[in-house]
Amino acid sequence: MGDVAAVAATGIALALRFAVDDVLPPGFPYLTFFPAVILTTFFCGLRPGIVCAVLCGLSAWYFFLPPTGSYALDGATALALLFYAGIVGVDIALIHLMQRAGTRLQAERAVTATLYEQQRTMFQELQHRVANNMQFVAALLTLQKRKVGADPSAALSALDEARVRLETISRIHRRLYDPERVSQPVGRYLQELCSDLLDATGARNVVCLVDASHVQLDLPRLTTLSLLVVEVVTNALKHAFVPGGRGTITVRLDQLTPERLMLTIADDGRGLPAAFDPEAGRSLGFRICQGLASQLGGVLRHSSEGGVVVRLDFPVAGPAAS
Repeated sequence: MGDVAAVAATGIALALRFAVDDVLPPGFPYLTFFPAVILTTFFCGLRPGIVCAVLCGLSAWYFFLPPTGSYALDGATALALLFYAGIVGVDIALIHLMQRAGTRLQAERAVTATLYEQQRTMFQELQHRVANNMQFVAALLTLQKRKVGADPSAALSALDEARVRLETISRIHRRLYDPERVSQPVGRYLQELCSDLLDATGARNVVCLVDASHVQLDLPRLTTLSLLVVEVVTNALKHAFVPGGRGTITVRLDQLTPERLMLTIADDGRGLPAAFDPEAGRSLGFRICQGLASQLGGVLRHSSEGGVVVRLDFPVAGPAAS
């Protein structure tokens, strides 16, 4: 289509040049051809611009450079053609460089917007995680206070139990943001992460099973995936099971193709409420999960299949140079 546009622009420029030939004094062979080359390059790109420049140059040479009606070449004609080639060459080069600069600027703006969205989501996740941890610490201290109230002699053991759980929370955060973990098999990494979550929440009757394909993820994607797993598993521990009840949470990471993975997190708890609409979810935790899924290039899907099942189909690698 660009070449067709170049031919059409040449034809229009040639027709206009013939139309004004009678009113122009001698010496304006390129009057209508320069705008045709500039407009074709600007709207259609480098190749159509060059095609248009060549066709316009040949047309001007044949019809408007003396001796007209031939491609005879003498000193004056050669000088006129060199002048034409220099002008259109500079025009095409400037327009092409300007368009490349515009394309790079758009790409940089897109990268900046992506980084901003990632940082915003990570900040929200951090705030949400800190709030959850503070609530957990408060609930833990309240529980230990009741134990101590019932049996003052158990104060030391209650404080020691609280200390162990707080250390577990700290260990979870170290796992999430430790660059050395990137070389660890994903399955073992996620299993340790889930085990720490169970210890931190005191869910002694819940089992977390992890089955992951042997894939290698870069540190940013592994961190984002870990945050998503932590958020979904924590939500299951909060809402899926009756207090003190037994349950199982399964985390699977399957390689669908060499380029795509499927994350599946399922529990055998109470399932989704009948009126639950994931698209209408307004909680911060739900929006964080959606933001993390978006950073991985996928979309979370919820279903109720003997419990809650969360699925994410996402690419192994992120966009190039993003």
